[in-house]
Amino acid sequence: MNEAVLDASVVLKWFHSEGEGHVDVARHLRAQFEAGELGVLAPQLLWLELLNVGARRWGWPQSQLEQLAVTLEQLGFEVHEPDLLSVARWAANGLTAYDAAYVAVAEQAGVQLITDDEQVVATAPKVASALGGLQVPPERDQNP
Repeated sequence: MNEAVLDASVVLKWFHSEGEGHVDVARHLRAQFEAGELGVLAPQLLWLELLNVGARRWGWPQSQLEQLAVTLEQLGFEVHEPDLLSVARWAANGLTAYDAAYVAVAEQAGVQLITDDEQVVATAPKVASALGGLQVPPERDQNP
């Protein structure tokens, strides 16, 4: 099984696609995760970022946010706390501490960070891959 860190810019597309780019790639990653083909690592910060986007950007009511919270807890991501020295180093290179946390977790685990944030990819190109640069394999014809 492959493993990767997915940041909020990717996972939020699993729950809301309106106005979002690269939704097909994000959905493919979700399908891989649900099929057990992709292990997802993330800092605990991911849940807070997604709830914040749901409340502030999408304007979801309390009931919908609570359902999102329950769903997030049940996803089964492997939660890793980032090394603060690594976060500080990446923040000093221009990332927010929040973005740096994802880079630090990926770096610590020796896996790729997948993000839809161009600044993260530009700042940490050896660790981060652009969501839009990933290829979604064509669907196979299920008929013999």
